[in-house]
Amino acid sequence: MSVISESSLIFVRQMRLSLRSPAWPIIGLFQPALYLAFLGPLLVSVAGAGVDGLPAGAAWRFFVPGLLIQLGLFGPLFAGLSIIADLRSGVFERMRVTPVSRFALLAGRVMRDTVVLLVQTVVLLAVAYVFGLRAPLLGLLLMFLFVAAIAIGLSALSHGLGLLVRNEESFTPLLNVAAIPLLLLSGILLPMTLAPQWLDVISRLTPFRYIVDGMRTALYGDYTGSVVVTGAAVAVVTAVVCLVLGARLFSRRHA
Repeated sequence: MSVISESSLIFVRQMRLSLRSPAWPIIGLFQPALYLAFLGPLLVSVAGAGVDGLPAGAAWRFFVPGLLIQLGLFGPLFAGLSIIADLRSGVFERMRVTPVSRFALLAGRVMRDTVVLLVQTVVLLAVAYVFGLRAPLLGLLLMFLFVAAIAIGLSALSHGLGLLVRNEESFTPLLNVAAIPLLLLSGILLPMTLAPQWLDVISRLTPFRYIVDGMRTALYGDYTGSVVVTGAAVAVVTAVVCLVLGARLFSRRHA
C-alpha cells in the first residue's frame, strides 16, 4: 500500500472516532464563540474611537483571525492527548505490528485534526457573519490556507510531543506554558502597536503575530502586500518545521 492509502485509512478511522464523540471539537468552539459574542461588540466601539492599528469599521475583520489562531492553539496543539490515550489503551501497540508506515500513522491523525479545525473555522465564520463580519471572498479563502498550515504544523508537533511525554498530567501544563504566551503576544484582542516597546519587541519574535497580521490584512482586501506575503511565509515555515520535528519525534519513539 502507498503512504497516501495508508494515511487515508488512518484518517478515516480517526474521523469516525471524532464523529462518534464530537464533544472535544464542540468544546473547542465554545470559548472563541464567547469571545465573539461578548468582546466583539466592545471592539466595535473601540474601533470607532480611532485606536491605532484597529481600523474603524473593520473590528470584526481584525478580531476573527485572532480567534482562529486561538482555535489552532487550543485545538491541534492539544491533539496529542488522543495519542496518549491510544498508548494507554494499547491501540498503538496493535498498530505497530501492522505494515502501515510510521509516517502514515502520523499523517492520518494530522489530516483529521486539519479537517476538524477547518470545519470549526466555517462555523465560527458563519457566527461572525451574523454578528457583522463582512470580508471579500478571496480574503476568506486565503484565511483557510493560513488555518490549514497552522493545523498541520501544530498537530504534527503535538502528536510527537504526546509520544515523548506519554502523560496527560505533564503534557497539558507543558503546552499551556507555551500556548498562552504565544496567544497573548500574537495580539488577538488588541493590536500590538499599543504595547510598550519591550513587549512589542518580544511579540515580533513569535511567529503567530505575523500569521495573524497576514490573515487580517487579507480580510481587509490586500492580497499581495508585504504583510500577507510575510505572514504566509511564516505560516509555511512554521508548519514545515513543526511537521518535520513532529515526524522525527514520532518515528524515534516507534522505530
